[in-house]
Formats: sequence, C-alpha cells, structure tokens
Amino acid sequence: QVHLVESGGGVVQAGGSLRLSCAASGRTFSSYAMGWFRQAPGKDRESVAAVTQSATRTYIADSVKGRFAISRDNDKDTVYLQMNSLKPEDTAVYFCAAGRMTWGLATTAKYEYWGQGTQVTVSS
Repeated sequence: QVHLVESGGGVVQAGGSLRLSCAASGRTFSSYAMGWFRQAPGKDRESVAAVTQSATRTYIADSVKGRFAISRDNDKDTVYLQMNSLKPEDTAVYFCAAGRMTWGLATTAKYEYWGQGTQVTVSS
C-alpha cells in the first residue's frame, strides 16, 4: 500500500506560479513511477505530467508544456509539480498517483495508488 498526500494548491492570479508536492509513505517510493493528473468540473481526469522511477524520463502534456515541470526526490519520497504562467483553464483538482509501470506514463489505468487531490484555482 502507498499513501499519497498532495499539498501546495491554492488560489493564484493568472500568470502566477504554484508548486505542488506529493508526499508518499508505505512501499518503496523509488519503485514507483509518479504522475500528476487534474480534473476540472464536468471534465474527465487528464494526465498533466509524469516521471519514471529514477527520473530518467518525464512526460509533459502538450497543454502545459513549457509551463509545468515535474521532479522527484527519492530521498524525501516526494514528487513535485512546478506550475508557472498559470492560466484560468488550469483550474482543477490536481491528483498525484503512483504506479509500477515503466511505460504508458500518461495512462490513468496504469496507476495503482491515488492521493485525494488539491484544488488549484487560477483567477483571471
């Protein structure tokens, strides 16, 4: 079992920045690929970014490419999502997730464990 807790959400003006953190506990963190997803009201959950177990590969969705970055610290069992140049359309609940796969980082079904989410609201 892996327990994930997100933090760092909040309200920010368009153009601002936020850094989300996801702290993991339980099984060996470095065994898991980590992903960030988001879900806006009335929309499906979508993949935003992901990173492999040893951070050799990352995935960034086209909608946030050049603005968001994912990183992880395996010593601290934490994954981060740095969000810059935020837009109102980035408003959503952001979730982190863990999975033991080495490919298909953007595939929701491959993730085994999910956090409860943190709200990000970008005002115009």
